[in-house]
Amino acid sequence: MKQPAWKRLLSYATPLTLETSQSDYNPLLRVALKRGQYQLLSANAIYSYGAMYDNFVKAFQRIDIKNRTVEDVLILGFGLGSIPYMLEKVFDRKYYYTAVEIDAEVLHLANKYVVPDLDSSINFIVSDAQSFVAVCEEQFQLICMDVFLDDKVPEELQEEDFLEDVKRLLAPGGILLYNKLAYREPDKKEALHFLETRFSTVFPKAGFMDVDGNFILVNDQAFIIKKGG
Repeated sequence: MKQPAWKRLLSYATPLTLETSQSDYNPLLRVALKRGQYQLLSANAIYSYGAMYDNFVKAFQRIDIKNRTVEDVLILGFGLGSIPYMLEKVFDRKYYYTAVEIDAEVLHLANKYVVPDLDSSINFIVSDAQSFVAVCEEQFQLICMDVFLDDKVPEELQEEDFLEDVKRLLAPGGILLYNKLAYREPDKKEALHFLETRFSTVFPKAGFMDVDGNFILVNDQAFIIKKGG
């Protein structure tokens, strides 16, 4: 949904709430316009923030996404669609997306505000990520795991069985980017514990990127371009 120029200009001075909603999964959903970008917020977390969803912007820079061979992308936790939005607008990449989102209301908001501005093909699936990966038979060159309920990754999406299913969906040479909160010191310790005890069990060559407030776990640290490299 295109916003009037005056709203976009005003949003650089103060965030503008455009709509509030709720669902069975999120007692509060708020769409805001901030610095010209759409935000989707829950009570305690930012689910999407357009091309300013910095954790994935930085991750895509660090894996040199422009020089990767990618056609099919799986997004677990679509939100307002920040990932395809930034890949188009910031990195000039157009892929075919399978977008899995448990909350139909979130997809409604995404299709109202962001998706009309995208050129990429997107197949929307209303499902929980665990059930989807268990039955999916396709493979993807890039998988982005970005599922949060408020500010927590559901426990079932941190189990080895789930990670094994995700691994099965990775095409040869494919990249998994798994988003974990790392804002406070306890969050960082929990994320590193998960990396060392579960994630690395399934992905022995795993690494992670510190993207200022989040850790993006990667199935193979060789995909990460060293800073200054």
